[in-house]
Amino acid sequence: MTNKWTTVLAGIAATMTLAACSSDEPATTEGVSAGSAAAAVELITEDFMHEIIREISDDRYEGRGPATAGDVAARKYLADRMAEMGLQPGAANGGWEQPFNMVSVDTHPPDSWEFSGHGETRSFKQYDDFVINGYLQQPRIDIENAEVVFAGYGIQAPEFDWDDYKDVDVRGKIVILMNNDPDWDPELFAGETRLWYGRWDYKFENAARNGAIGAIIIHTTPSAGYPFQVLQTSNTGPQMELPVGDEPRNQFKSFMTEDATRALVAMAGMDLDELREAAYNRDFKPVPLGVTTSIGMDVTIDAVQTANVLGLIPGSDPELQDEVVIFSAHHDHLGIGPANEEGDTIYNGAMDNASGVAEVLAMAKAYMALPERPRRSILICLVGAEEQGLLGSKWYAANPTFHPGKIAANLNFDGGNLHGLTKDITYVGFGKTSIDELVIKYAAEQGRVVKPDQFVDRGYFYRSDQFSFAKVGVPAVYLEPGTDFIDRPEGWGKQQKEAYEEHHYHQPSDEYDPNWSLVGMVQDAQVGFWIGLAVANADAMPSWNPGDEFEAKRLEALAATGE
Repeated sequence: MTNKWTTVLAGIAATMTLAACSSDEPATTEGVSAGSAAAAVELITEDFMHEIIREISDDRYEGRGPATAGDVAARKYLADRMAEMGLQPGAANGGWEQPFNMVSVDTHPPDSWEFSGHGETRSFKQYDDFVINGYLQQPRIDIENAEVVFAGYGIQAPEFDWDDYKDVDVRGKIVILMNNDPDWDPELFAGETRLWYGRWDYKFENAARNGAIGAIIIHTTPSAGYPFQVLQTSNTGPQMELPVGDEPRNQFKSFMTEDATRALVAMAGMDLDELREAAYNRDFKPVPLGVTTSIGMDVTIDAVQTANVLGLIPGSDPELQDEVVIFSAHHDHLGIGPANEEGDTIYNGAMDNASGVAEVLAMAKAYMALPERPRRSILICLVGAEEQGLLGSKWYAANPTFHPGKIAANLNFDGGNLHGLTKDITYVGFGKTSIDELVIKYAAEQGRVVKPDQFVDRGYFYRSDQFSFAKVGVPAVYLEPGTDFIDRPEGWGKQQKEAYEEHHYHQPSDEYDPNWSLVGMVQDAQVGFWIGLAVANADAMPSWNPGDEFEAKRLEALAATGE
């Protein structure tokens, strides 16, 4: 720990009951002396992380939008930094970058969108009432007199005996869907904990599987976890996607405000709250509104490219060096977009996610300072196009440089602690893998406790890059800042997070501040360092806990490698 806060943490340790931990030298540092590891972890410093955040969130990088000049410049800077630290190029081609192709989909919607039915027509304003993007990667969308159907949550989950579509034919129709998933029963969809079923990407994909020509998700701030302005800025201008395969797609995906949706439903003489109440039950069936709509849009389609930046620290054990611990953070942000009230058009992404990149590079620096490398290899995986739907990590998971059955674990960092020391650390995904005990142990050695996702309704496990690794079976850890700040009143930390989401998330105001206190980021990165070292040096790889949703995929991956 750095000298400037060791005394503070020692005081915390004296007043808190540790969650778990022995003071004995852990077996996980086999091959690395306690002294050398402790010396290496001291290299995770505020100054180093300030430098990284300040650099790549500078206006010169123009917000690091995928496939832009700023993106190229940021990737070169990150590769150069890893080279300076002594890492080896980690891409399959022997270079630092794993390039991947994307399709830029720039939809040009009309200024208004009209719906007709029951003797009236209502018009809704683009950007203020709805945002819409093409979803089929084709240059023109023309929808004529499509019927609108309210389809509840749009979920089909046989394990919960839940089917919002039943046998209702929605082919060629537009479905209106609620955000989130059923949350009133802990035995149903994990209660308030949002699952994959509650994410918008699942809903759009499932609507397409059912043949819907388009889907509209009702936006509310509580159900999304952020205000509509986030959707306005994130869904304006070119949207990047991986090239479409043979998966079903509908013509468009759209979000509409609650007020606009309420007015649309009212055309049918129905009440939105009553429809939602009906959708809370298993016996719900889709409700045709007797409303139709037509919409035409030109879509500019371009082939573009970005890349993941990969740096490798080869393992020291001849028998284990073909296995790897992957540290991930996304290097991209939104680029240039709509101006805010101050006229700023650059979405710098300092918190999201220059801070996570800084944490991962700081850990890499510490590993490089060890006199002997960890037994397993370590891959620094700075992925691109996360903001466009986890595209970089999806691409890596589908085209890995190590077989998924040889990836021991993924530790992902997306947004650092900019406010100071905490008594806790947030572990999104707590209870899912055998890595839990390591997180508890190393947090406790700092005098901190581990808390599970403190915003369970936001579905964070499915919103950042660890999800891409989990989907191919890799045990994944997503560490986020704690919320119980030292010398701050109860609830202050949650207030800071909520204020960021309301005012700065995906906005031009997410800019670097030299006054940020990064001592909390040092705390969190040091926990990540120790966890990674333990996993890299252990005889066996971590596992998903029995019955976890990703366990079967892990067993399949291990079987493919003969493990």
